[in-house]
Amino acid sequence: MKSERTTAIYPAIFSHAEDGITITFPDLPGCISCAQTDEEALHMARDALGAWIVATEDLGEPVPLPSPTSKLRPKKNEAVCLVDVWLPLFREEKRSGSVKKNVTVPLWLNVLAEKAGLNFSQILQAGLKSTLGIQDR
Repeated sequence: MKSERTTAIYPAIFSHAEDGITITFPDLPGCISCAQTDEEALHMARDALGAWIVATEDLGEPVPLPSPTSKLRPKKNEAVCLVDVWLPLFREEKRSGSVKKNVTVPLWLNVLAEKAGLNFSQILQAGLKSTLGIQDR
């Protein structure tokens, strides 16, 4: 059985323009995203990279090897950025659905939360991601 790799690191091109940043991966056709800030661009690049690799794996197609950054020649408004991604997160997100969890909260807290119209599932997910140090994408 072929083992799946857990991480990937690919060079991305961040193309800066007045209306934002376009992110492309020279080695991965169609792997494109966009953002408004450099920080957002890195998050969006990771999301695009992980989703692209997992989708390509699921199709049974080979994932191209990354080019060395020394071979890339960015234009004046471009920057090369190495983007790393932890693939098990993307595989699980794509390949598995949600699970139902039963939680216990104090009655008074439940009453206040329901009156406020809060979504318990979203709050639990956000809290778990924060506790685990997972960036929301």
